[in-house]
Amino acid sequence: MQRSTKSTDISNPGDLVSVIVVNWNGRHYLHDCLTALSVQTAAEYEVVLVDNASTDGSVEFVAEHFPSVRIVRNDRNRGFAAANNIGFQHARGNYLVTLNNDTCANPDWLAELVKGVHTGPDIGMCASTMVLRSDPSIVDSTGIAFNRCGVAWDRLSGCRLSDINPQPVEVFGPCAGAAMYRREMIDQVGGFDEDFFIYLEDVDLAWRAQSHGWRCLSIPAAVVQHVHSGTSREGSPGKNYNLGRNKVWMLYKNLSAAQLGWLPLILLYDFSAALYSLYLYRNWWSIRGRIAGLRGLKGMKLKRHNSLKDAQPPSRWVRLLEQLEPPWRLAGQFAQRRH
Repeated sequence: MQRSTKSTDISNPGDLVSVIVVNWNGRHYLHDCLTALSVQTAAEYEVVLVDNASTDGSVEFVAEHFPSVRIVRNDRNRGFAAANNIGFQHARGNYLVTLNNDTCANPDWLAELVKGVHTGPDIGMCASTMVLRSDPSIVDSTGIAFNRCGVAWDRLSGCRLSDINPQPVEVFGPCAGAAMYRREMIDQVGGFDEDFFIYLEDVDLAWRAQSHGWRCLSIPAAVVQHVHSGTSREGSPGKNYNLGRNKVWMLYKNLSAAQLGWLPLILLYDFSAALYSLYLYRNWWSIRGRIAGLRGLKGMKLKRHNSLKDAQPPSRWVRLLEQLEPPWRLAGQFAQRRH
């Protein structure tokens, strides 16, 4: 599985890539995910499985069938954000890759990400081309699309793979379901916000990174198949709650004084999003999440200070934002960060 599992075997430690796979009761996905990782063409990489106290035999399965994978066991379900941060701490590479357990990567996926991050010292993030496992000709995500209303969705979702630009392009950030991060960037701006638990933590991290001068490339050749919402069901109470709460926190942490002019549009779109969620799923979890987010703003004051400290003007990266569209056209995409 690991091309270089011991430090004495690593010819150039600076080029080592650490692939972090977070798992929670996902044994049924792990065979395909880890088998695909075992045949990657990248020269130097390791695989770290961070298990969130699974009860389905995931750890035992990996230990028996994939002995080269390093396993980190959490005593409880720490969530996607915290588990990846724990993986960062255990990883030895200067390039950190987050990968969902419900994915199956093409053999040259990792090598293409490495090629992309090496194109410039300010490339702190690379986004994979995620396609649907059920139909690999259809794009699931090529990174994060983001607009002035604080709406984030999967870039080019639903497009045909054959129709996308074959050249790397700059985007706002990567979907953390299959993303590469430069360790130097993580050390500067911090990892995922663990209070988020799951969802929008990748948008929050990308926003912080962009505000501090880091760029992101979407790599068309870095293809990975993905089971859409394989871990958390679309429209589930937990997903709607976390999305609603985390969006409030993300905006509070990152919206600078120079961006306060966005606030009326943000409020309009978010009100529309909450109503849409109530209509579509017939539950109040999205609204409850927003209320919880507002109640938790006091605990986010220091994080807001740290996010905005030494931040560059948004004019540097505002060109990456998507054009505004009427709320009803984006209704189905409101903040649907999918891992």
